[in-house]
Amino acid sequence: MNLSKSKTFLTYLGIAIISMAGVYSCTSSDDDGGITTDDGDGTGTTELHAAFADFDSNNVTIMLSGTTVIIESNGLPNHTSPYWSNTTARSAVDPMGNTLTTPAAAVNHPLYVDPTVTSFANMAPGNIDDFNGSYSLTIPASPTLATSSSSTGLGAIGIAVSGSMIYNDEEGPNVPLDSAVGSLDYTAAHTGPQSYHYHLEPKAFSDDDDALVGIIGDGFFIYGRKCNSTGTYPTDLDASGGHTSTTQHTTTAEYHYHIENTTYLNQYYIIFPGDYQGIPNNIQ
Repeated sequence: MNLSKSKTFLTYLGIAIISMAGVYSCTSSDDDGGITTDDGDGTGTTELHAAFADFDSNNVTIMLSGTTVIIESNGLPNHTSPYWSNTTARSAVDPMGNTLTTPAAAVNHPLYVDPTVTSFANMAPGNIDDFNGSYSLTIPASPTLATSSSSTGLGAIGIAVSGSMIYNDEEGPNVPLDSAVGSLDYTAAHTGPQSYHYHLEPKAFSDDDDALVGIIGDGFFIYGRKCNSTGTYPTDLDASGGHTSTTQHTTTAEYHYHIENTTYLNQYYIIFPGDYQGIPNNIQ
């Protein structure tokens, strides 16, 4: 359901070597379609992963700087949702008993659709338009597994290919998602407190398939429930839904996550209920 099919804008920083013979370029392409640039310390090259081309270029900018990748997003999704501004006002009561009102807009946003799996009465307060912000994640260009896993926290733990944020399976400190499921739209996302974000399998761009979902804060990509290397559900996942295999983006086996093919509340699939297996980086 992505409305934009444009490729991600890839910015890379090279080093010009000036000599009496002239100026020589230090960049080259490889078989996986990535971009290679000298990392500036004489120890080798760093490649911008081909999977980054799947991120929406209208909402996400990806820059390769030496041995790090800087991912910046405006937090907006590139697909339809009932959470876009619309002409229906709605109210919600927060845990403190306060009534929060989302006012009606003069016109419906072009990407607005009526709620289907949720309702105006059950939707969270705020519209997507209210959360247009700036989110940044800096990761190693070649992430590595940590010596021990670490738990995820509240707030954004990853950035989806659509441009919006990925959250874990909690709705608050030690508060399971169960009570908030009714507020999720057809692609398992809702608003607040800092962004429009996904908790469960985002059917707008991954529905029981091997599609790239996004990138987790430790630098590893996360894919749908199926694995491209076998065409079916992987059976060798670790406690965080990760394993090492080839993907549609690389012919070299590498570690990555999957949405696990285990049902939650008998019908949903949590994007990332486990711990980081790499070294986590904050999304700011």
